[in-house]
Amino acid sequence: MPYSGRHFTKDHSSEEALDRTAPAEEITISIYLRRQGAQELYPTSSETAYPIGHDELESRFGASEEDVETVTRYLRENAFTVNEVDRARRRISATGTADAVSRAFGTQLRHYRGRDGEPFRAPEEELTLPSELRPLIVDVLGLDTSPQAHAKLRPANSTAVSYTPLQVADAYGFPPNLSGKGVSVALIELGGGFRTSDIDSYFKGLGLNPPVVTAVSVDGGTNSPGTPSGPDGEVMLDIEVVGSVAPDAKIGVYFAPNTNQGFIDAVSQAAHDRSLSPSAISISWGGPEETWSSSSIQLMAQVIEEATVLGVTVTVAAGDNGSSDGVSDGLAHVDFPASAPYALACGGTSLQIGSNGQIVSEVVWNDQASGGGATGGGISAVFPVPTYQQSVTLPPSANPQAGPGRGVPDVSGNADPNTGYQILVDGSSIVVGGTSAVAPLVAGLIARLVEKNKKPLGFWNPSLYQLEQRSFGSASAAFYDITIGNNGAYVAGPGWDACTGLGSPNGSVIDSSI
Repeated sequence: MPYSGRHFTKDHSSEEALDRTAPAEEITISIYLRRQGAQELYPTSSETAYPIGHDELESRFGASEEDVETVTRYLRENAFTVNEVDRARRRISATGTADAVSRAFGTQLRHYRGRDGEPFRAPEEELTLPSELRPLIVDVLGLDTSPQAHAKLRPANSTAVSYTPLQVADAYGFPPNLSGKGVSVALIELGGGFRTSDIDSYFKGLGLNPPVVTAVSVDGGTNSPGTPSGPDGEVMLDIEVVGSVAPDAKIGVYFAPNTNQGFIDAVSQAAHDRSLSPSAISISWGGPEETWSSSSIQLMAQVIEEATVLGVTVTVAAGDNGSSDGVSDGLAHVDFPASAPYALACGGTSLQIGSNGQIVSEVVWNDQASGGGATGGGISAVFPVPTYQQSVTLPPSANPQAGPGRGVPDVSGNADPNTGYQILVDGSSIVVGGTSAVAPLVAGLIARLVEKNKKPLGFWNPSLYQLEQRSFGSASAAFYDITIGNNGAYVAGPGWDACTGLGSPNGSVIDSSI
């Protein structure tokens, strides 16, 4: 396990230290408090029918009034201004100077230069809190502004085979004659933006009405389109995949800074958004588990769990750098938040569709031999094996002396850029892939299923694993089993594997089981 105890800070010792932050510089932080009642929500399922409403979540599992009062009093005593308190989200927003941060949390702030050459701010030392406060606080966000995640997007080469998202959905048998009407989907974006003209043009080309897309600002993040080579490609891929599969679904795009604060605040805001009330949250960003502080990885997992309790299914890209997840230490790593136990982790395949619209072949996506990417997947070094995976055979971790852990991914879909998706970005038509295409594809399937069945899916993982156990190997299996290929350290085979999970969805079978 990479973590022993709880740490609020990330290690920046290998990066260039610059000047200390000016004492008068103002900083806005997000403090997340512990839950009242059960620290895990699902062990109480024998007493509570899920999903539950926002008010019930707040009253049963939100931050207690006593904890809020204690922490806000401490902040004000240390010259912070409390901006907002949200007991349901367990979040306190407050603003103070760098000098106030030093007094309240026992650390100086310093600027560093990242490996990409860009400066950021971070604490010099681990945060310290009074003993009576430490059990109350899960995480303190906003002090570290280093990039937290990468988009799981890969461009295709010039000879690529490509498909529209609808062609892929039809090949997977997504239930027909559904459009996501009455359903909402949230997309998490840590940069970039969209142009309405692109959305209109793209869907006109597909013969569809453009979806209703709303930009939501989180922590000052905005819809800021730039160039196709930047994060705009991720934003437009997400919108155009969901909008193609579920054109009548309302799409909320939550723009936040690419920091641990921005990322977690965005998922939390989307999950608790009573206005949009999404049935699915699609996340196409992440990073190796080891790049997260232990407090932030714990908090993000809790936020995703809360989303599922509210009836929201959270689909997360499993990564595009094979079993190493882009880390050059020779070990296997899995991507987070895909490895969160309540996330539906989405891996990648290489899909060939015939002229009749049917699947011709499907194997693990791995183009690393040609300098490309490969699906993420493996065994978590942080999270134990969840109950729903105890019914499948998980391989041992590829790392020496590593114990068992949560297996990634859960499901898969077409992600190979060379069998990629046709999208329109900043006026340019391009073909892209990556597991970042699979997360919104599955979110689009969820939108169709929720529309048809008039009920949220929420924490879907247990049902999917039970369904596959019942039907595996039959002519009407819930998933197309991917048995050919590898992602580096892990090899595909019959049943669940650490490349493609249960496999790619057989939408009609899954639909009939709900």
